[in-house]
Amino acid sequence: MFRGRSRHTLDSKGRLAIPARFREVLETAGETTLVVTNHDSCLWAYTRNDWRVIEEKAAGLPQFDEVVNTYLRYFISGAVECPLKQNRITIPPDLREFAGLNKEVVLVGELKRFEIWDKNEWEKAFRKAKEGFAEASQSLKEMGI
Repeated sequence: MFRGRSRHTLDSKGRLAIPARFREVLETAGETTLVVTNHDSCLWAYTRNDWRVIEEKAAGLPQFDEVVNTYLRYFISGAVECPLKQNRITIPPDLREFAGLNKEVVLVGELKRFEIWDKNEWEKAFRKAKEGFAEASQSLKEMGI
């Protein structure tokens, strides 16, 4: 599972070093490629196998449902395979632009995926999460967590 947070720097070509603890997850799963897609104000990165599960579920959704089409057009269509080369991936320009990624980024482990944030946007999102944590904790308690 992907866990932890770390700060990194994107180079001018959009190359991003993947932390050793995240590479261990990939190695354990026999993966050499991440699937990266847009989500809210950040990017989500999955192993190829975990992404396949999402695609298979999406393929079974009703084709003529507008909510499904919105999901497919936004989330699924944004997905790009990013091979791991020399412990780095290259994030395509359109995804970097979408998430406002310039130089300083934060990688945030979230179990089956990790997020890639612009550092300043991450700080805003984290403050918001911190403020809402007590309320979220209560809801999660009701779910058995």
